[in-house]
Amino acid sequence: MSEFKKYKVFIGDKFVDFADANLSVASSAVLYGLSVYTVFPVNKTEKGLAAFRLKDHFKRLQESSHIIGIDKFNDQWTYEEFTKKVKELIELNNVEEDVFIRASVHVDEILPGTRSRNLSTVLSMFIYPNTSIVPRDGCRLKTSLWRRVPDTSIPARAKVNGAYVNSVLAKQDAIDSGYDDCIFLDHNGHVSESSAANVFIVRNSTLITPDKSSDLLEGINRKTVLEIARNLGIKVEKRLVDLTELYVADEVFLCGTSAYISPVFEVDSRKVGTGEHRITTKIQEAYLEATHSSDSKFLEYL
Repeated sequence: MSEFKKYKVFIGDKFVDFADANLSVASSAVLYGLSVYTVFPVNKTEKGLAAFRLKDHFKRLQESSHIIGIDKFNDQWTYEEFTKKVKELIELNNVEEDVFIRASVHVDEILPGTRSRNLSTVLSMFIYPNTSIVPRDGCRLKTSLWRRVPDTSIPARAKVNGAYVNSVLAKQDAIDSGYDDCIFLDHNGHVSESSAANVFIVRNSTLITPDKSSDLLEGINRKTVLEIARNLGIKVEKRLVDLTELYVADEVFLCGTSAYISPVFEVDSRKVGTGEHRITTKIQEAYLEATHSSDSKFLEYL
């Protein structure tokens, strides 16, 4: 936590010390988890610091707000204004290393009962170290006792703070059982995602990932991996994935801003493939280039 405290935070319309960036205990954000968010990396390149797919992350905030019915944010913020505040936050904190920025739209209105429309909102942004949420050299996963919240209950396409109680339950169950993270199944028993990252498998040199009907977040890094794979000439499939396919896959990996591209060596006490991650390694290398190289073919991402 001390790493967080050294940075200035943007909240509302000003920059403040970390300790002063607060919301009321009676706000809808605190009482009901009525906030939406996105996390994006800001990395060092040969030409200076660069945010990764910032326009996509701003669009995620817009779409998440729209889905939940938080209608004030999209009226109050443009992409240009958002970008300006990101730059000011970076400059104010004299950032010189790779970091993450978490941007959140909070409903800070104080009122009894639950609703989302015509309520005041506040945008916050804070910097924190780019620590991975799973071991980047290989992780072990456990099928969760808890099912992924279906889109008909809380939409996975919206990154809603309150919905992450589902992920907390699943991740803690995995940790308590001696694993690094979990595999969520949807209510039909198909593979959805991990607690906070998308899942890919490789079978017979084909890269496969659960499709959008599997109650998953349409991750920005998921989209990036699919684009990288096509660029590398790797065959791609988006479809329903059964749990047992992970057991017999040649490779499995997780992807996400905070998960990076992390190989999976074990699922439910079953070793994955031979331990070789040939395609995963290719995608890892291309992803590193896409997020850090200003001379990359993926320059439009930065």
